[in-house]
Amino acid sequence: MYIQSLELNNYRNYSELNMEFDRGTNILYGDNAQGKTNILESIYLAATTKSHRQSRDKEIINFNNDEAHIKVIINKDNIPIRIDMHLRKNKSKGIAINGIPIKKASELFGILNVVFFSPEDLNIIKNGPSERRRFIDLELCQLDKVYVYNLVNYNKVINQRNKLLKDINLVYGTDRELMDTLDIWDMQLADFGARIIQRRNIFVREINEIIYGIHKSITDGKEELNIKYEPNIIGNNLYEELLKCRERDIKMKSTTVGPHRDDISFLNGSIDIRKYGSQGQQRTAALSLKLSEIELVKSRINDFPVLLLDDVLSELDSGRQRHLLKSIDNVQTIITCTGLDEFIENRFNIDTIYQVVEGTVHKISAEKR
Repeated sequence: MYIQSLELNNYRNYSELNMEFDRGTNILYGDNAQGKTNILESIYLAATTKSHRQSRDKEIINFNNDEAHIKVIINKDNIPIRIDMHLRKNKSKGIAINGIPIKKASELFGILNVVFFSPEDLNIIKNGPSERRRFIDLELCQLDKVYVYNLVNYNKVINQRNKLLKDINLVYGTDRELMDTLDIWDMQLADFGARIIQRRNIFVREINEIIYGIHKSITDGKEELNIKYEPNIIGNNLYEELLKCRERDIKMKSTTVGPHRDDISFLNGSIDIRKYGSQGQQRTAALSLKLSEIELVKSRINDFPVLLLDDVLSELDSGRQRHLLKSIDNVQTIITCTGLDEFIENRFNIDTIYQVVEGTVHKISAEKR
């Protein structure tokens, strides 16, 4: 799987952009705030329907325009596939695959598999649980359409339940009808929640099997990393927990138990790196996690995902740089950077170089490197 070409119209600082990519390593270099990350963001958006920055569609559309367009052509098993996406300020986005509109955004998942790695991801270990849940959800949504269905419905139900909790009066007798309605939402929440917990548990086990060897290699055998799923509830008793916490939920006007409060722990021996690891240990664990993500996707789809590296090399020391660059053979990689020194020093093969200046992209020939 690889991206052949990308077209953008009225996307952030690009009024119009047409570019083709090499199947190997593509470098986008230039000063900060020129539009390099916007290119990666558009690819990620075309693959997942979401911005890695968590931006809303109207924030992405070029100023003074009402719509933006992304067109990505990918090659999958030697078959070209075109993804078209229209972003609209006052409407939901429109998506078409090979010219045929899709009804649900979730139908897009799995067509283009990408792994995104940015400096912010280096903090995934020390940041809060929401960052780690987001990592699980974004990856599983690319790999498992059943998980997408369960997650979407879980989020819908929890929003309805939270709205109901705000409407219920603390004096139960005056709101008996609302209390009876709460039972219905609790049963649905427990059903979808149990499926999410089960799938996340499998995912973390699969990642753990891969990350152990990768992390040991990066640390020259000095450290052994294990990750562990920490569900908010133990076992399949979410419904019972919801009943037990109902009074507290009503007071808090929010659902306080369920997979929306799950976490992952990262253990070096018995040391929890999230809390007690050094910055270097946390960054090495994050790098190992991303490299494990590549291997997991490869094993699931029997192909390599596209790797998007957003100025991450400048945040890594030379040893971690070398390991990362050595690990991406056979993977189509699109890298943003402010200079080429890291690649030259590591004698890394570069297939195509683009210079990005104020929303324009110029291909640089080998002689000008």
